[in-house]
Amino acid sequence: MDQEINLQRMRSMSQMLLEMAGGNFTNRIQRTEEDDELEGLVVLMNMVAEEMKESVFHAGFINPHHSYRNLVQSTFILDEDFVIVSYNSEASILLNLTPEFLCNMLFKNLLSEESLCFWNRLEEEILLDPDYYASVQLIYIAQNKLLVPVYCTISRLMNCSKILISFVTTVIEETISKSVLITANSNDLPIVLSRPSDILMVQNVYDYILDHLDSPLPSVKELSYIFGTNDNKLKYGFKQLFRTTIYQFYINERLKKAHLLIQQTMIPLKSIATMTGFKTYPNFSKGFKKHFGYKPMDIKRRS
Repeated sequence: MDQEINLQRMRSMSQMLLEMAGGNFTNRIQRTEEDDELEGLVVLMNMVAEEMKESVFHAGFINPHHSYRNLVQSTFILDEDFVIVSYNSEASILLNLTPEFLCNMLFKNLLSEESLCFWNRLEEEILLDPDYYASVQLIYIAQNKLLVPVYCTISRLMNCSKILISFVTTVIEETISKSVLITANSNDLPIVLSRPSDILMVQNVYDYILDHLDSPLPSVKELSYIFGTNDNKLKYGFKQLFRTTIYQFYINERLKKAHLLIQQTMIPLKSIATMTGFKTYPNFSKGFKKHFGYKPMDIKRRS
């Protein structure tokens, strides 16, 4: 039994290290009552994650292979029995839980043991006060068994018995598929990235494209020659890692750059289209609307 518990603790630490290596410093590891070297490592890893989170985000460093969305709000609505009756999509994404799992479950089942004791006391206070409002720290358990500590606001909704729990945190939208090294994706692409050097090569192509958005995109054959690989490995490897084709990634990044220029400058729209590699403004406007859902001229610009 002890061996199985220790294996689970080591799996949690391995998962935590992978998350941190990918730039995610949000999670923590569940503490136990053990007093051994593994528990010491758990304490140390939690401390390192906290320090890294404060240092890295304060300094402005980010992982270029992720898209960070700051201040994302997650919300749960509970009934008077503290059963989850509704929630927003961000809550399920943060905890990596499916709607089937969250629907009609007790809210306390999402909490760690440490928060559970505190929550049991809160339930009585919430029910007794129709105007209840408080800001407290709760620790959630994600599907991968890692902890997600956040500060929550808890309040009673007016003219009904519902309870609102809301919190704000930083969410990572992953561009790289974590499972790509083990299995093919849903499109049944052949697995061509068999070595770490292959993955590094594809990431270098990613960075190369970002550095040359103002230049015409080389063909896959030309890129393969530049980075010393073959066409198939580059084409399928890029799609496995970034879930899009090289050409579509190039177009999307040019459109993102154009969007930023429109928002932050007063450069004429036709000039921005040319600066971001589009031959004609109509082609630029059409691609822009298809990607963002609105036209370039619909964006409010800085005066």
